[in-house]
Amino acid sequence: MTSGRRVVVAGGAGFIGSHLCERLLQRGDEVVAVDNYITGSRANLASLFGTDRFTFVEQDVCAPLDVDGPVDAVLHLASPASPKDFATLPIEILDVGSVGTRNLLELARRKGARFLVTSTSEVYGDPLVHPQVESYRGNVSTTGPRSCYDEAKRFAEAMTMAYHRTAGVDVAIARVFNTYGPRLKPGDGRVVSNFLAQALSGAPITVYGDGRQTRSFCYVDDEVDGLLALLDSTLRGPINIGNPNEFTVAELAEIVVELTGSRSTIVHEPLPVDDPTRRQPDITLARERLGWEPKIELRVGLARTADWLRTVL
Repeated sequence: MTSGRRVVVAGGAGFIGSHLCERLLQRGDEVVAVDNYITGSRANLASLFGTDRFTFVEQDVCAPLDVDGPVDAVLHLASPASPKDFATLPIEILDVGSVGTRNLLELARRKGARFLVTSTSEVYGDPLVHPQVESYRGNVSTTGPRSCYDEAKRFAEAMTMAYHRTAGVDVAIARVFNTYGPRLKPGDGRVVSNFLAQALSGAPITVYGDGRQTRSFCYVDDEVDGLLALLDSTLRGPINIGNPNEFTVAELAEIVVELTGSRSTIVHEPLPVDDPTRRQPDITLARERLGWEPKIELRVGLARTADWLRTVL
């Protein structure tokens, strides 16, 4: 793909989706953002309303969706995605991964558009292979408290490939790892926003378990670069789009305290059920086939995120 295309972004008012809408507009694309605000926010798109080449449709993608005129690409980022959502919105998550994915694939099929779905590192579950390569089939609980999200994304991948094989839809599957940055809601249960919000307010920083579990954190600008590189390619994937630099949760807590100058203490609470012990993407495919790898170091990204959080806390 080249710039100047018409792109539908489902989940456009969400954290990553809103950044993606901005970047598409900046490069000259026309954007139709679709969101029902179940977890997204109108504030995330505030600067885009009234902008040329931007249209917003308030709708749940679990209802059939039609868009007037030509569509060159359909990007599926619609889904609640925080640990708190797993407990409060499990049915909605499963619906958007199944019915919502099919509706968006139908739109892509009718329009002859390229379809990109953002899957997740959660499809690897609590991995027995490290780092995680795309060929690894995962170690996932189908009944645990995280299963609504894990299985919704695994089903979305299967549905995407079924439409490719049976209907010839041009598809791409991105497996997104932990992403952070401005617009990540404070206190939504994700570790970066939790730690930063706690540190900035002086509250104790809550580390679950002993803190030796690892995560790999990708700044949102890098994540969007990777998604656009995949969109503009001819690759189907799945392909990991994440930062391969691995940190323990305890290390993250210490970095957050240092960067914010917080007096917060670090406290430990029991580890949640099915919490993965290690997460690190192997991004060999992204490097070799897309020419992409993340550029923004964790401390730089955390400082930018903290600056934004100070304006909303």
